[in-house]
Amino acid sequence: MEILVKTIRGMEPIVASLIEDLIPESKCVAKPKGFLGLVLVSTSLDVKDASNLINLGLPEAEKVIPIYASCRAKIDEIVKNAANIARENILSTEKFAVRTTRRGRHEFTSIDVNVRVGKAVRKATGASVDLEFPDKIVWVEIIGEKAYISVTSGSIEYKKLNLGKPLLGEFTKSLIIGQIPYTGPIDAAENMGRRIGRAMQTFEVGELVLTPVSTINAFEMYYFLKGLFEGIESRYRIQKKTYNRYVHKVPVSIENLYLFVRRNRDKPIIVTSTKGKAICDVADKIYDIFTQNKKVIVLIGAREGIPTGIFRFSDLVVDLAPTITISTDYAGVATVIALITILEKMGYFERYKGKKATE
Repeated sequence: MEILVKTIRGMEPIVASLIEDLIPESKCVAKPKGFLGLVLVSTSLDVKDASNLINLGLPEAEKVIPIYASCRAKIDEIVKNAANIARENILSTEKFAVRTTRRGRHEFTSIDVNVRVGKAVRKATGASVDLEFPDKIVWVEIIGEKAYISVTSGSIEYKKLNLGKPLLGEFTKSLIIGQIPYTGPIDAAENMGRRIGRAMQTFEVGELVLTPVSTINAFEMYYFLKGLFEGIESRYRIQKKTYNRYVHKVPVSIENLYLFVRRNRDKPIIVTSTKGKAICDVADKIYDIFTQNKKVIVLIGAREGIPTGIFRFSDLVVDLAPTITISTDYAGVATVIALITILEKMGYFERYKGKKATE
C-alpha cells in the first residue's frame, strides 16, 4: 500500500525520516524521481490507518493522499482506474472534483485528464461536479511514467474563500480613511509612508485622505508621500497578479484635518483614540453607523493623535486596545480589522454572503 505525502519544499528528507519513525513498517522515498515537495510512502498497514497516523502525528505533512490505485501514465489507464475507485468511494448524491498534477513529459495535459476522468466518474457514480466546494476529490498524481489515483474528502483542501465567508471588498470601499501624515527624519517618514500605503491597499479602502493638522515640512512630506505611493503600488501589483477579480487602487488626496471634517459634516465620523470608549462597548453604535450610511470616515492620528476638538464633531471616539498606544504604521490595520470583527459578530456581513468571488 502506498501514500503520497505533500510537504514544503526542502522538508522532504525530514518528513520521510519522521514517517519511518512514526510507522516502523513503512519505507519512504523523498523527492521521488527528483520532484520536490513529495514523499512516497510504502507500508504494510492499511492505507487509511497509516494516512490517519501521518495526519495526526506530522504537522510537517501538508496533504496526505492514500493511494487506491496506480498505473502507467497513460490517459486511458488513468480513466479506467479512476472510474473503478470512484464507484466504490463516491455516492450518487455527492459532488466531486478532479485534481490532476502532472510531473514530467506526457502526450496529454492535466486539463485533458481532468475532463476525461470527470466524465468517467460522473458516468460511473451518477455524482455531479462541483469544482469549488466538492464533497469528494479524485486525485490524479502523475510522477514521471507512473500515475497514482485516490479519492478523499473535499475538506482536505483549505481555501481562502469558503461557503459562508463574506466578501469584504464592498465594505472596505465604504471606508474613507483620514490619516495624519507621519513626518520627521526622512528615513522614518519614508518607511512609515510605505507601510501605511501597503496597509491601505491591502484592504482596498475607498479613499485615503492625508490630513495634516497644521503647516508641515514639505521635504519630510515628500519622503512620506514617496514611501506611501511605493507601498500602494507594490501591494497593488501583487493583488493584480493574485486576484481573479477587479482590484481597486486606493486614491490619495491631501486636505487640512479641520477643513476635511467641516466639508464632511454630512458623513459619520469615527475617531480612533486612546481617549475614546473601548470598541467592544460601542459595538451597537458601530453597527448602526454602517447600516445607515454608504460612506464612513475613520480618522487616525500620528504621534500626537487626533486633536480633541475634533471629538465634538465626530459620531464616535473609539479605543481599539485600551491602555495600549498603537504605533502609526499599525493603526490603520488595527482599525479596519477591529471594525470587521465587531461587524461580523453583529451579523452585518450576512448581506455579503453567497456572492461570487469575482464581484
